[in-house]
Amino acid sequence: MAIRAFIAVEIENPNVLSNLIRIKNAIVETGADVKPVEDENIHLTIRFLGEVSVTTIEEIKRILTSIAQTINKFSMRVHGLGAFPSIQRPRVVWAGVIEGIDSLSRIRKIVDEEIVKRRLFDVHKDQHEFSPHITLARVRSGRNITRLVELITQYQDYDFGETPVTCIKLKQSTLTPRGPIYRDLYVVELR
Repeated sequence: MAIRAFIAVEIENPNVLSNLIRIKNAIVETGADVKPVEDENIHLTIRFLGEVSVTTIEEIKRILTSIAQTINKFSMRVHGLGAFPSIQRPRVVWAGVIEGIDSLSRIRKIVDEEIVKRRLFDVHKDQHEFSPHITLARVRSGRNITRLVELITQYQDYDFGETPVTCIKLKQSTLTPRGPIYRDLYVVELR
């Protein structure tokens, strides 16, 4: 049985989370055709794994356990609103990260190296350079796109605040017509 999974960190500071939710709601209020991320699903993905086997899940747990022994708790500053591929042509609207990038990138690098070393061939091949961000909404069409672009531009330098990162989570994602349902499969506390 395949499990759709990813590795993530959550927004542990409730004030930062409420700032993210507030801006996400403002994105919806532009009237643009967007699919917002559910409040309880807001997170930062370190690595999307895709549909993987139970064996792979067990290996990923071992990888995360070893990472937790080498990486200390750290802080992450969430700052600025942006979009992929660009602000003028938004497909994904996100909040950026300006502090804590080194630790996030180190975790990601170790995960990627271990996936190769352990020959976990069923893990989704990631085509993109790791760019830590928190997805807030996905754009479905060009409706009211100008208003959306104006909002993103307005909040380009907005500071959402600083949040501690004390643990890494392996999460299962179950796709439903109403949106994905996430469930923690494994949680490791950082040092």
